[in-house]
Amino acid sequence: MFSKSYQLLPQRDSGSPRTPGLFVDSSSYHRGLSFDYIPNVSENDFTDTSQGWLSWICNLIVISLVYILTFITFPISGWFVLKTVPNYQRIVLFRLGRVCPPKGPGIVLLLPLIDKWQKVDLRTRAFNIPPCQVSTRDGSLLSVGADIQFRIWNPVMSVVSVQDLNASTRMTAQNALTHSLAKKTVREIQTERVKLGEYLGMDINEMTRPWGLEVDRVELTLGSLVTAPEGPAAPLIMPPSVPGLEGLTGPIQQLAMHFLSPSGTSQPQQRDCIIFTDELNSPSVSSSSSVEELLNKVKPLLSESLVRQVGACFQFDVSSGDGQQCSYYIDLSQGSGAAGKGSSWQEPDVTLSMNDCDLLAMFQGTLQPLAAYTSGRLQVQGDIQMAMKLEELIKLLKKHHP
Repeated sequence: MFSKSYQLLPQRDSGSPRTPGLFVDSSSYHRGLSFDYIPNVSENDFTDTSQGWLSWICNLIVISLVYILTFITFPISGWFVLKTVPNYQRIVLFRLGRVCPPKGPGIVLLLPLIDKWQKVDLRTRAFNIPPCQVSTRDGSLLSVGADIQFRIWNPVMSVVSVQDLNASTRMTAQNALTHSLAKKTVREIQTERVKLGEYLGMDINEMTRPWGLEVDRVELTLGSLVTAPEGPAAPLIMPPSVPGLEGLTGPIQQLAMHFLSPSGTSQPQQRDCIIFTDELNSPSVSSSSSVEELLNKVKPLLSESLVRQVGACFQFDVSSGDGQQCSYYIDLSQGSGAAGKGSSWQEPDVTLSMNDCDLLAMFQGTLQPLAAYTSGRLQVQGDIQMAMKLEELIKLLKKHHP
């Protein structure tokens, strides 16, 4: 009956050396020296070979006497020895201190005085790993959390192999999350989030399988980028900005982002704006400082009334004439608003991609946002009507800095 009720997985190789510690090599599992006299539960073999013939006879006599006592006093003892177990639970039974096959579902007989039992819930459980800072391979610091769903496939192993199953699983998952993402770059984490969640589930299963536990689903939750990656490619690392690509992973998503993202379509327009003279190369070098000066003028204008009028978070992907790309944000969704260089801590409502000259011209009032969008000089990812609300900030900037 048990071979059909449970999907059993191998617990360890019988030929593996018995050395203390949590794990041995990846080809076999080691349960520890305290498990050397426990039956092979993973193979549904509950035969205790360590029990001698004298102990076996004593156990048989005691169990027989308890059975006789239970049947003699059955009308009264039935209220205490009969337990109802639902389909989603099993009872792990220890008779005279020795583990027995799991009981249930249905009505289960538990002998008084000699039986100790514990209920195990087989339904899927879920917990979340709070966002923690992970140091990636490219030297950046990223806040990452995870939502994990797991279930118990062997109730006996979940009781005899680990003391606190929930705490041990949470700690194991958090350590696996930190170690696995430390080998990836920020771009790989952001573009291959679904695939990394599947790999992380496999890694957690390898460690929790001896506990009778199986992880069904792992979903990574990406937070803010605390420290930008080192090197000139740092501004290119952004979350996926094209709707509908969140389910794609790996090279497919990167290829789709290359053709569909604003950064992929804005490259030919940047080349059209380049004038091959030495006099125009110097302004492109100071374009970053010009945009930052513009942000310094915008910051004093942010207020709660402006937030109520706009109510959106804007992300600007700005490209200069020499091919450099920088990111800026203006958050007008809560509080008194915020602005700065880099990425906002929350997901932007609208992402605007344009070159630095058009950005300065738009905020100076010489280029209208609608005209820039219709002419193709402004690429918008998000709600167009919400992007047009940026004119409220432009009007306010013209009023204070004519």
